[in-house]
Amino acid sequence: MDYIQYSFTVSPPEPGSDILIALLADIGFESFTQNETGLDAYIQEEFDNEDLVKELTFEDFSFSYVRTVIPKTNWNEEWEKSFQPVYVDDLVCIRAHFHPKSDTAKHDIVITPKMSFGTGHHDTTWLVSKTMFSLNFNHQAVLDMGCGTGILAILAKQLGANTILGIDIDDWSIENSIENAAINNASEIEFRKGDASILPTTETFGIILANINKNVLKKDLPSYFSSLKKDGHLLLSGFFTADVDELKQLAHNIGFTFLESYHKNEWAVIKLKK
Repeated sequence: MDYIQYSFTVSPPEPGSDILIALLADIGFESFTQNETGLDAYIQEEFDNEDLVKELTFEDFSFSYVRTVIPKTNWNEEWEKSFQPVYVDDLVCIRAHFHPKSDTAKHDIVITPKMSFGTGHHDTTWLVSKTMFSLNFNHQAVLDMGCGTGILAILAKQLGANTILGIDIDDWSIENSIENAAINNASEIEFRKGDASILPTTETFGIILANINKNVLKKDLPSYFSSLKKDGHLLLSGFFTADVDELKQLAHNIGFTFLESYHKNEWAVIKLKK
């Protein structure tokens, strides 16, 4: 089958590109590659409807695009040409099956991202992964909200979590997370399609990981508070360092205690306690 490539120029690129990706996924786009000026998005020709793209409008950013028909491509081969392992210091190596296992990283995660979000290259995945090592996952019940390719859920399992639930709004992400969990001998991880509306209202989780975007986090913080056990921890990421104070204040108003925050380039992670 042929694919259609939309090459988007987004102004400003962040967080506009992340928001645009989420909405494009809802109308059938399957794969995305971000760059300094925006992103390339791909959709099967039979599902392409340019009118839906033209209807997208935003107050906080603008975009333009060039639409191109891409002949049938070996997508795995193209991905293999560009995918490089991700190292979170000497703690974790996130790699593909065709990369050798690291001799230095304490934890090894093998993924095949296919058409899902999250190869581990984004700064927020790096930040959450590293911050996870400051928590005790032994025998914990863990929620990975916005699980993408399942990286954080798999790492939680390797760190000793007892039960793990991954949730994402994207069909491809759920399918791919299940496959990646199996590759990493973590098939017992449960993945469900949905959003915060499907979370339990009782105190269920000892640790919640939420790497999404600021607007979703702001809306869902009360649900995280209800689902988190007393003295449980919440790691938030998917936003800029400039947004830290706003999220800290909102979390405080709900009842969370701020512990610390870290940043990498323009991105941040916040650690909270109930």
